[in-house]
Amino acid sequence: MTNRRALGVTGAVIALSLTLSSCGLVRDLTSSEGEEEPAAPEETTAQVTAEDVELPFVRQGRMFVEGGNDVAVETTVKALENDGEYLMLDFSREILEFINGDDVSYAGAPLRLVDPVSGEVLLPITDEGHGEPYGSYFIEGSDLVPIHEQLPAPIRRYFPAPSENAEFLTLTGLTAGHVPGVPVTYVDEFTPLPEPDVHDYVDPETWVIEQDLPEDEIVYPETPPEPGLDTTGFVQSMESFVDGATASTTRAGDEEVIALHADGMFEFDESDPTDAAVDTIREAAQSLRENLGEDVAITVVGHTDGKGADGYNQTLSEERAEAVRALLEEELGADFTLTTEGRGAEELLAEEGGDDDEEARARNRRVEFSYEVPMADNGTEGGGGLDTATRHVGPPAPYFEELDPFTTVAHEDLDLNVYPMVRDGAYLFQMVGFQNSTLTDLEADLEGDEASLPGSPQQYTEGTMGGFRLEEPGTGVIRYVIRIRAGEGEYEDFADEILTLSPGEEYLALAVFPAPGPEVGEMTLYAGAFGEIPGVPVQ
Repeated sequence: MTNRRALGVTGAVIALSLTLSSCGLVRDLTSSEGEEEPAAPEETTAQVTAEDVELPFVRQGRMFVEGGNDVAVETTVKALENDGEYLMLDFSREILEFINGDDVSYAGAPLRLVDPVSGEVLLPITDEGHGEPYGSYFIEGSDLVPIHEQLPAPIRRYFPAPSENAEFLTLTGLTAGHVPGVPVTYVDEFTPLPEPDVHDYVDPETWVIEQDLPEDEIVYPETPPEPGLDTTGFVQSMESFVDGATASTTRAGDEEVIALHADGMFEFDESDPTDAAVDTIREAAQSLRENLGEDVAITVVGHTDGKGADGYNQTLSEERAEAVRALLEEELGADFTLTTEGRGAEELLAEEGGDDDEEARARNRRVEFSYEVPMADNGTEGGGGLDTATRHVGPPAPYFEELDPFTTVAHEDLDLNVYPMVRDGAYLFQMVGFQNSTLTDLEADLEGDEASLPGSPQQYTEGTMGGFRLEEPGTGVIRYVIRIRAGEGEYEDFADEILTLSPGEEYLALAVFPAPGPEVGEMTLYAGAFGEIPGVPVQ
């Protein structure tokens, strides 16, 4: 969201941002020297219900301010209520430092609530009439509010209720990073708002301060959403991409696609499977048994690279899909409905014609299994299937407070503080801190040859932190940054954008990945231009 700053007799006004800030991260679950290891997060959270967790959660951090000085902000999460149709998030924001500048805007990741088990992403609901979010306002329909440095301002925002009855949700937003374990309270009616008093202090017509501001808190009016709104546009899903030597798996919401790399299954320009293809199909069949119930429709789709005539590619893709279907049917029996399609070179994953043309073309030559999985059916168990196709889902992570960096690496004049990863439901949340080591403002340059593997799907390597990826030790399986499906064919990385950095201060950022198995205790992080960082702990 782009916000504006206006000046008045109060000194300044600024947008009532939809974002939160944080420099507190997560409680350090690693033991001190000589102490016993604590229980694993799965064991801890299994014994905790939402009623056992007390709010508020308090976080501090630095907020990017365009047109002015970046400032420290404290955010307090006070309540998250579910009335069966909407979620109401009640929090307060206090700007801890004075903002300079006349034309001010905030930038960064939007406020989101995430169900880390299902992968559902919830956004604040906006009013179709004026485009501003339901909840707190100073002048209805406007995003401008007075700046009250060092005075908490309560804010309410409304979201769609999640599809599943989640006890805990995860909150993310501008420099808030990862705020897991926010308990959901189920109510018949939302808690009434205290009597608004901001207009007793600041005239909404003239922006003149009528009397001294209170010392404890100032309350804004709000507009809650009326019942029955269509909120489908404010519900998104996380898309994961896990890549291995023989196959990759993509999942978004209830849609899953396993892609077998055709070069390991077919000779050049041939449609008869090789002997190695039989082993790959057997592993894929085991994965399908684990991921699905019986009587599920699976579409087998053949793809080629962009080289060659369209007609030839179409025929080859159809023949390969049919050959794989026949092998798969032998393995699965009659419990699944299998159909085939050939799409030739219509849906290229990697861009061809560049320096990595050979790898890109190999990426595009593939045979896919496409099917639907119920949202509630998230985890899989068993063995013998494809490493990339196993879904690892644990319970939501509890709320933590602070965490020390695991290591610090440098690229030119920029330091990167790497924090331990936190396993939250089906995902790993990786916090990093960018720090300008010079004495002047610095534009973060994160591009570099290290940002992507040759032949990587281009949509997973774009954006400031899109080049980040994880490698699982031992298996070589690669996990890419999660993308959020915003609409048909519309995606954005679930990774924060990094803007101009002031000297000395740490700016926290978040990248989210699909989780590995529970036995994995560390991962190798490839941090774009910062290179390879082995042994980052998972907790």
